Amino acid sequence: MKIYFMGIGGTAMGNAALLARAAGHEVLGADTGVYPPMSTVLAEAGVALHEGYDPARLERLAADLVVIGNAMTRGNPEVEWLLDTRAFAFTSLPALLADFVLKGRKNIVVAGTHGKTTTTALTAFLLRENGRDPGYLIGGVPQDPPTGNHLGAAADPFVIEGDEYDSAFFDKRSKFIHYAPHVAVLNNLEFDHADIFRDLDDVKRTFFHLTRIVPRNGWIVMNGDDANLAALGPLGWTQVVRVGTGEGNDLRIADFVETVDGASFRLNWRGTLWAEVAWAQTGLFNARNAAMAALAAGLAVSPEDPTALQLDALAQFRGVKRRQELLVDTPAIKVIEDFGHHPTALAATLQSFRARFPGHVIHAAFEPRSNTSRTRVMQTEFMRALALADEVYLGPVARADKLKPDERFDTETLMEFLKTKGIRGHTAPTNSALLDIIISSTRIGTGRPQLVVFFTNGSFDGIIRRYVATVSS
Repeated sequence: MKIYFMGIGGTAMGNAALLARAAGHEVLGADTGVYPPMSTVLAEAGVALHEGYDPARLERLAADLVVIGNAMTRGNPEVEWLLDTRAFAFTSLPALLADFVLKGRKNIVVAGTHGKTTTTALTAFLLRENGRDPGYLIGGVPQDPPTGNHLGAAADPFVIEGDEYDSAFFDKRSKFIHYAPHVAVLNNLEFDHADIFRDLDDVKRTFFHLTRIVPRNGWIVMNGDDANLAALGPLGWTQVVRVGTGEGNDLRIADFVETVDGASFRLNWRGTLWAEVAWAQTGLFNARNAAMAALAAGLAVSPEDPTALQLDALAQFRGVKRRQELLVDTPAIKVIEDFGHHPTALAATLQSFRARFPGHVIHAAFEPRSNTSRTRVMQTEFMRALALADEVYLGPVARADKLKPDERFDTETLMEFLKTKGIRGHTAPTNSALLDIIISSTRIGTGRPQLVVFFTNGSFDGIIRRYVATVSS
């Protein structure tokens, strides 16, 4: 089958295209700007890439199926031509995965407001380290496993990141509803994606719908410390196991300690020690990700005794790029890039860094870019989170002209709040101008060592790499 991916440059679309190619289909696609590394990986796999959207070209290509990416909207010329002519069948990315990749597999679907990418990578990594050949689709660039996608063996589980965002402009169901979970991992549940969901109850509703399609011989692996997940109810139609730090959890994270040398913790399964873990990943949140991944993988391959899964390999897990990724590491200055764009994630990361980098001055640069963070929906929570740093740099609100003045993130209010806490706050009309301020404020001197953290779910207009080049020269 010839499959055409509209919006192939995105991480999820590109990795899905590679899965389709591995399954034996002819794959091609288009996007407005396909850049390395995705362009390189796709080209090396024999995927034909086209720049921009052209209905006449699409007609000539004569695809058997068009996959319309989640970023595509009405008004796109190829979308409009497809709707006018109905020349080719079209589908969403989640529906394609359901029909061509996940059907008949024992799927592990990793959901949650935070930690999906890392937990998906951890689950696939642990299965591989235990001699399995799982399929997987990871919504990021993992260092372990070595790729973001793999078809795997049909007899082994398929691990997929289960996003609650909608599937396409013509299918407003959450993506994870398509994924037929045998094991559903519910990492946590908070309000996010204000452009899609009305409120927290709306988010709870879609997570509840996910739980309804877990079969009775399957499992829900739930964060047992999360009150919003507990509010979903008993979920009596399937088997539920809970993970957390509290006494009532089936898998308990105990004795968590974080120092400059790393983090360590114990995993106790129903009162019996499963493993002692010492690794390089930061924060209790990543320890929880590891526990959720371990239990999900263990239940998928050994439901009668999930602790048969060996966890020694966690000590070698290198993480996912752009998730607390250390870009510069010298005694005088350290630079970290993080995908954080939700106040809970920012707060947990900054708290972890206090233990991991004692004595450092913590500089936090934040780009309000996501459809939630660029608004005032979580203004108070973002202010409290950023106040955990010693100095704060706020980039301009992304696509501010698309928001009413009383809807967009209030930069002045943040600056005033930081001042009341004795924290220096900086902002600038452009990210390039903000970079000049960061360089000036973090210039290496004779004082305390500096830790500079960039939080963004985008590129920050390239200033992260420019800053790294400046301090590394």
